[in-house]
Amino acid sequence: MPFIPHTDSDVQEMLAAIGAPAIDSLFEEIPANLRIQSLAGIPEALTEMEIGRLMQTRALRDGRPLNFIGAGAYEHHIPAAVWAIVTRGEFYSAYTPYQAEASQGTLQLLYEYQTMMASLTGMQVSNASLYDGASALAEGCLMAVRAHRKSKSARILVPTTVNPTYLEVSRAIAEGQRLNFETVPYTPGSGTTAAAAFDAYKGQDITAVVIQQPNFFGLLEDVDAITDWAHANNALVIAVVNPLSLAILKPPGEWGAKGVDIVVGDGQPLGVPLSSGGPYFGFMTTRMEYVRQMPGRIIGRTVDLDGKPGFTLTLQAREQHIRRSKATSNICTNQGLLVTAATIHMSLLGATGLEQVAASSQCQTSELVKALTKVQGVKLVFSGPRFHEAVLQLDRQVDEVLEALAQRGVIGGYDLSRSYPELGNALLVCATETRTNEDIAVYAKALAEVMK
Repeated sequence: MPFIPHTDSDVQEMLAAIGAPAIDSLFEEIPANLRIQSLAGIPEALTEMEIGRLMQTRALRDGRPLNFIGAGAYEHHIPAAVWAIVTRGEFYSAYTPYQAEASQGTLQLLYEYQTMMASLTGMQVSNASLYDGASALAEGCLMAVRAHRKSKSARILVPTTVNPTYLEVSRAIAEGQRLNFETVPYTPGSGTTAAAAFDAYKGQDITAVVIQQPNFFGLLEDVDAITDWAHANNALVIAVVNPLSLAILKPPGEWGAKGVDIVVGDGQPLGVPLSSGGPYFGFMTTRMEYVRQMPGRIIGRTVDLDGKPGFTLTLQAREQHIRRSKATSNICTNQGLLVTAATIHMSLLGATGLEQVAASSQCQTSELVKALTKVQGVKLVFSGPRFHEAVLQLDRQVDEVLEALAQRGVIGGYDLSRSYPELGNALLVCATETRTNEDIAVYAKALAEVMK
């Protein structure tokens, strides 16, 4: 709420209506010695103009650095119309559509979102969002255990090229529910996971195999071969994808001979600002045969007795959540506002616009790699096909280089040394459509100065 609307007379009227002599009397149950008597450390109230100037001054302290970090959250251009529409009252506060007759607008928007995500991923059905990409992977693994009833092991094979934060969060959420996460190494020369790396598990009871495309290094995995290996060995396949990349890459529903079984990821690239780390939203799509095992809300389209179209929550009763461990996850109000932003963002850009953004991001990353590898002491680690991230190796400690770049107004990338020490002084860099050739030249010049 931008301001408190109640005048003194409003307050007195409300107190009189409930028979209370003063506001303080509403808190008489709190012992007097626990109540704060004054706010000595709080300055006097400022006017709206003074507050605006103060906030601008504070914001300027952060500066406006050039950002070349990705690693799961990406800086994309968001048309002004997206959040102008999202913050309208009709969307901004209408986020719990349990009463279908009073929530048709919200339900229709969520239905349109589900349709877009199912189309983008090449799957049959989508839910109405999850919390973020990391928890979406955890939910996908839990769902795979429920859906794959022939498997009793609850073993999930995860390549080490999957986002390490996603794996860490999945373990925190699901290992307590007796899921077993086993990592599969990547090929050092290529930075991708060969299908042959899974052969050690051939013939064993494996519940699911996870594939990230593009992987955490920004490289493209041989998703067809890995998907077919998993299905040949009676395992489900969980795809982790960047939704923007699907504007130019093959959708998971078409991987291998049959397509994957569950698709998850983070929807942040679709109209959601970085916002210092969140909130974002996760998405999930699947085959129709597994829809009953899908967590969260699902919106359906129907017609009433008069033949008029309508929308409602479907396939999950609210009461199913009292089934405790047998229930799917109860994810309800969560990130509905961000799903609204994503739906409007995709509607405004359309298929052609999303493809242009993805292609431009890929192109600018190639330009970035070309410019930075001209700097002495910098070389490209993996040369295979990639989307909009790349791994560089430096001849000195990455954290020191990043700190020096930050002093020059450049956020230089993500230090891989903690998660992948075998790569040495490795740096993950990213460029999106928001980075111009001039921006790249500024980064290259700053890096050359630091590396001298």
